[in-house]
Amino acid sequence: MARTGFEELEKESTGGFERFLFLVIPIIFTVVLLGVLLMLLNTNVRNEVLGVANKIPVVKNWVPDPVKDPAAAKLDKTKAQVESATATIKELKSQLEAKEADLQKAKEDQKQQDSKIKSLQTQIDQLQESSAQSADAQAGNTADDYEKQVKNLAKMYAGMSPSKAAPILQNMTTEEVVQLLSAMDADSRMNILAKMDPKMAADITLKMKDSVSSSDLAIAALQSRVNKDSAAQTTPSSTGLDKAQISQTFGSMNADSAANLLLAMYKISPDKVLTILGAVADSTRSSILDSMSKTDQKTSAVILNKLLSSK
Repeated sequence: MARTGFEELEKESTGGFERFLFLVIPIIFTVVLLGVLLMLLNTNVRNEVLGVANKIPVVKNWVPDPVKDPAAAKLDKTKAQVESATATIKELKSQLEAKEADLQKAKEDQKQQDSKIKSLQTQIDQLQESSAQSADAQAGNTADDYEKQVKNLAKMYAGMSPSKAAPILQNMTTEEVVQLLSAMDADSRMNILAKMDPKMAADITLKMKDSVSSSDLAIAALQSRVNKDSAAQTTPSSTGLDKAQISQTFGSMNADSAANLLLAMYKISPDKVLTILGAVADSTRSSILDSMSKTDQKTSAVILNKLLSSK
């Protein structure tokens, strides 16, 4: 009985091992066969088969991972670079569009600014033109007023008797007389010229011979007046006394009178007192200083000191 049980147990163990081998051997055969086929087949097909095998739960542990072909890897790398370059180009295009939009906006702003400047320049031109017209009108009015005044003066002198008008006109410049006489009628002009100095009348007649416009006569008259006034200002004054006259004047005076006069004058103009004392003769100066010292010894000492310092 015991032997029979052992045999049955041994038979069951042997049957289980046989079943295991029955399952494993086909799998091993399949794996070996696949390996041989993978060695023989194309790399792409092999990679596809390995990819399929890696998806099988048990088989994936026994098969290697698919190895990419160098050309395929290079192609994938190139594709990645192309995609990266495409993304970069897209970004650059976006930036370029933004810059173009900014540039377009700047152009529009510049156009508006140019339009404003043009409008302002037009306004400035209009104002300048208006100002020039106003200035011309004002100048015309001034010229008309001046000419009207000349005619009124000419009418006034023509209404006077020639014997009274002639001396007055002779104190004017030749150009001024020509301007006034040109505004008179021929009879009044002839009567006044007849009463004037012959030489001046001749000069006036020669200038009136050349007929010119009233504006030219006005300019000539004004210029002659300016020249005459300038000459009068530049002419040196002859009212002052020279040293000889000063010496003669104080030399003929009494010493006491001269001393009192110079002491009073010293309070107003000390320099002129020194000039006078320096111009008189030595004997006259000593007499005057002697009289001055009797009246005001202190002031006399100051004057003498200044006289000695100026030597």
